Amino acid sequence: MNRFASKHGWTLGLLALLVALLAFTRVIQPDFGASGLETLTRATLPFAFATAAMAVVVIAGGIDLSVASMMAVAGVTAAVLMEGASGGASVAVVGFVLLLGVIMGAINGALIVATRVPDIVVTLAMLFVWEGVALLILKAPGGAASPWLRNLIVGSLGADWVPKSFVLLALCLAIIWLPLRRSRLGLSIYAIGSDELAAYRSGIAIGWTRIAAYAICGLFAAMGGLALTMSTGNGEPIPGPYLMASVAAVVLGGVVLGGGRGALLGPIIAVFILRLVRMDLTLLSVDPNVTTIVEGSIMVVVVMLGAVLASRRRRI
Repeated sequence: MNRFASKHGWTLGLLALLVALLAFTRVIQPDFGASGLETLTRATLPFAFATAAMAVVVIAGGIDLSVASMMAVAGVTAAVLMEGASGGASVAVVGFVLLLGVIMGAINGALIVATRVPDIVVTLAMLFVWEGVALLILKAPGGAASPWLRNLIVGSLGADWVPKSFVLLALCLAIIWLPLRRSRLGLSIYAIGSDELAAYRSGIAIGWTRIAAYAICGLFAAMGGLALTMSTGNGEPIPGPYLMASVAAVVLGGVVLGGGRGALLGPIIAVFILRLVRMDLTLLSVDPNVTTIVEGSIMVVVVMLGAVLASRRRRI
């Protein structure tokens, strides 16, 4: 028991904080119930996928600043292709968009490996490339999401307190992350993030592993873009505020910025905490500009704290 608490103490602490925030929300808004939780979960879904995307590359010792732009490309592609499409065709569109996400992520990873330019520089440049691609596909919000796809995240499943969007998020992460983490590729991703030289001497293909990590990041980003289209019912070519939010949630969730440590559960709980803080400030009628300042300050503090901890870890 002590070993479990020691190993998962940070995640358990985040879970306790989330429960406390939910209770606080109920106090300041007595009407907050199953419908409020469903709305919160649906609004958090794109942020959760963006956080999962960022967490994978951070664990691999990198970072991807183009996550939000890849989400925009995936979202507008889905919205344009699904407009007027039949149910069967829209299923094929979902598969195509997920493949597109893998390709975009793999391109990011291949450029980093081939050029040996720092990932922060390459992905910053690709941020503008993918943003331009999204605007070429759709110059203004438009398109449509298939009704069956929207129904996947609207409402509850069985009990009122089990939002469909939460079930979808849990299924996607479980199908991709759980087998990946226990696979040879998953262990290689942790290894190159922990110590690249030691991983190389152990026979791990550093370049291919890094490309695979970015491809998985692209896959999660595509899911985020699809989730955004499912939530709004159309495609949005301008990237949303997912970059800083995902980095903050990753760090708050216990993933070390230097790589090699962390998982997805902590960051997913963290992204719910950050969204709930924003909801509570709105319920308290705090000025939206002040809310943005508070939210941004939390993100900056969390990211700076993560950078300090990563720096101390490298000196040890």
